Amino acid sequence: MIRFFDILFSLSVIVILSPLLIFVSLLLKFTGEGEVFYLQERVGQNNIPFFVIKFATMKKNSPFTGAGTITVDNDPRVLPVGRFLRASKINELPQIINILKGDMSIIGPRPLTVDAYKYYSVEGVEVITSVRPGLSGIGSVIFRDEESILAQTSEPKIFHRKVIGPYKEELEVWYVNNKSLTKYFLLILLTALAVVFPKNKIVWKVFSSLPNPGGQISDYL
Repeated sequence: MIRFFDILFSLSVIVILSPLLIFVSLLLKFTGEGEVFYLQERVGQNNIPFFVIKFATMKKNSPFTGAGTITVDNDPRVLPVGRFLRASKINELPQIINILKGDMSIIGPRPLTVDAYKYYSVEGVEVITSVRPGLSGIGSVIFRDEESILAQTSEPKIFHRKVIGPYKEELEVWYVNNKSLTKYFLLILLTALAVVFPKNKIVWKVFSSLPNPGGQISDYL
């Protein structure tokens, strides 16, 4: 049933937002470094790799400079147009193609790189990769303002690995173990709300059984 709604919503988005998608594609082509799309290999369902598709928002070779695959507020590697695309999450829209192909779902754990999964537990990875990764999900909603959080730390890569990562793993495992069509629709609504009001805390009221953040991460949520 979820797969049916994935296809329905994705096709609807393509039809409704096609003028926007074309405009952004042209804008990126003739500004910045001329790149329209950015493809990065991620781990999908059953540990099958695939290439996630996004609008290009950063300078070429950014994953190999600065904070690597971690992005913080006012990151100098982000292109001027890219700042707006990232803030509005428009840069994520090309993943609709991934959803139509069956690589991803509208809602699910965010797909990570092989290197990122090295910092998750073996048990956690097994659970998380048992389902299709998502365009959005519980981790994405709670860490909607992740770039701002990382900007407040002196060592963003270490903080992400040791503080954000472990709690994200708990959240994604929680979703997989409790997923339902109801949560699917609720998380779509909460994602839309998080884009408009990134500081809202409604998710904690909607899902009262979420893992307790505790420790250092609770100071930022």
